[in-house]
Amino acid sequence: MVNCCGLVTVKNKPVPLKSIAVEVSVQGHVATVSSTLQYENQEESPLEAIFVFPLPGEAAVCRFSAKIGQTEVVAEVQEKQKAREQYDDLLSSGQQAFLLEESDESPDVFKLSVGSLPPGEKASISLDYVTELAVQADDGLRLCLPAVLNPRYQPQDSGSGGSALVSSVPTGSVPYSLSLSARVSSLHPICRIESNCPLDPLNYLNTEKTQATVSLAAGHQFDRDVELLLYYQDTHQPTAIVEAAQASAKPGSLMGDPVVMLSLYPEFPNDVMSSMTSLGEFLFVVDRSGSMSCPMHNESVAQDRIGSARDTLLLLLKSLPMGCYFNIIGFGSRYESFFTKSVEYSQKTMDEALQKVKAMRADLGGTEILQPLKHIYSQPCLPDQPRQLFLFTDGEVGNTKEVLDLVKANAGSHRCFSFGIGEGASSALISGVAKQGGGHSQFITGQDRMQPKVMQSLRFALQPAVVNISVKWNVPKGVSVTSLSPPIRVLFQGQRALLYAQLTGKVRALPSAGSVTVKYSLAEQPVENQLSFSLKPAEDTGLTVHRLGARTLIRSLEMEERQGDGKKKGVQEKVVELSVQSGVSSVFTAFIAVHKVDGEAVQGPMLRRQVPTPSVCGYAKQQRRCKEMILCRYYVNSTKYEQCLVQRQNDRFLPCQLGDSIYQPFIYALTTTLPCHKRCPLHM
Repeated sequence: MVNCCGLVTVKNKPVPLKSIAVEVSVQGHVATVSSTLQYENQEESPLEAIFVFPLPGEAAVCRFSAKIGQTEVVAEVQEKQKAREQYDDLLSSGQQAFLLEESDESPDVFKLSVGSLPPGEKASISLDYVTELAVQADDGLRLCLPAVLNPRYQPQDSGSGGSALVSSVPTGSVPYSLSLSARVSSLHPICRIESNCPLDPLNYLNTEKTQATVSLAAGHQFDRDVELLLYYQDTHQPTAIVEAAQASAKPGSLMGDPVVMLSLYPEFPNDVMSSMTSLGEFLFVVDRSGSMSCPMHNESVAQDRIGSARDTLLLLLKSLPMGCYFNIIGFGSRYESFFTKSVEYSQKTMDEALQKVKAMRADLGGTEILQPLKHIYSQPCLPDQPRQLFLFTDGEVGNTKEVLDLVKANAGSHRCFSFGIGEGASSALISGVAKQGGGHSQFITGQDRMQPKVMQSLRFALQPAVVNISVKWNVPKGVSVTSLSPPIRVLFQGQRALLYAQLTGKVRALPSAGSVTVKYSLAEQPVENQLSFSLKPAEDTGLTVHRLGARTLIRSLEMEERQGDGKKKGVQEKVVELSVQSGVSSVFTAFIAVHKVDGEAVQGPMLRRQVPTPSVCGYAKQQRRCKEMILCRYYVNSTKYEQCLVQRQNDRFLPCQLGDSIYQPFIYALTTTLPCHKRCPLHM
């Protein structure tokens, strides 16, 4: 089949990204990921390659470099607009430049611009980021390398002020491969490592089994999210790591002082847990937009996303405690509720809801989460029935930060539990909603692990709310503690809480210990948990903890700036200063690398090629034929139809890109079983 994605060169040759190599270093609960991308300009003109790609929502990009020939240039962090202007100036003057910037709308999407590559030139781009590993329901630690970027974002074109579609191709047609190797170190023995992709055998490096290496099997194409699940003994043991300061940084600055990372697992008293009441108002908010009809993944037999959401919801409905209240709200371009208001959970109401869930389809148009959330928040809570919000979505929205701000503003009235359905779900949205809503997030990418994830979230929702949480640091005289993490607002039995703090003062001369005490009220009873830790810095940790601490503080300041309405001056400047100092990405900064060469200004328009990311939705082998193709006068024949590529922007169908094909103005690809005359833009 001809690759009709519209993202190939003018001669229908592959895009210039040739391969990606990834090295992962895992230290307990955190990981450093180093990626190397190989580019090559195979055209006869200078080329600018644009690569829009996903990263984990909690990741902090901390290094970016480019190597051309034998020369390597390391990028520096600058204020974003300044970096963009410098990049454009460099390209117009004949220089080679590389720009990496975070999306303004969502922190899990980045754009890499590889500028002014001469014909035949090769470039090697290196990108490092650090991230936390999420704890799963089966106690595994999850590291996800996202490959799939569903077309949900609209990167702004600074030149025209317009929007650009995310570049995507069928998952089987990604023109670059992935190699991955991981080295894992832990304080506790490593039991096993699993993946959704074939792995080579696990190789232990010591008899204690606290160090090991593992690699993806050879020949893997980066056509799906790569998930690594790490299982340690005694996963729930509290741990603390004190990381030494950066030698070249000024003492008193974040990078110039030691930073501690605490991993806490609060223990709730048994008598309190045994006396829990099973009350609550459970509101299930289900994405029924058109993208939910797409498959969960790119395997030959794959359930669609709405089917997975139905299965997840059915399991939850059958597990609710008698006497609680519930309702189900479906949303797309509009929203609709099963019941006019929440009803008491009984055999009768459950049976009625189950029948409606089984008939639920992805038939409500676009993805608009804000309106149903605003409606829910406008309704008064039921007396003595704590509100629990369960959100199911594939995360294909372009206003992630606006949604997160709304959830945070209403966090005092509910807890929010989120489920990312299918590969490519926005981790920034799914994890962020749960974090701001005081709940817990899960990612449902297959049937095998759905049930324990669903039941864990329900167990958390049935736990009583923890209130009056306080954290007290106990350190020797001469040492002060500055918290980098926002205040803890939610605790669950069995859930990890990570805290970062900067240690200032005479830390290096003190081999003594410190401790942290977490106090809170649970079911009107005071509870206290304490963890002691050594102030002696750990060895061979690099600057991972510092960068994660900086990332945590930067994200808090960014949200403060969005919600400040001009009341707090200088927040953006503080973010830029912290980002430049720590070398960690932010929404207000960008990485820019310059390779100075002797060249002339580029004459005329430079070729721009967008490097595609895979998508599991809307492409040739997933397309469903229209039931009434004959009704559409623009339909040509089945062969040309199968070659179409659907491009969706805010759930509007746009013309396919067929290169030089004479059919380009006429053929539209469909992703639903609705009749063509109802979906084709020329008939709407």
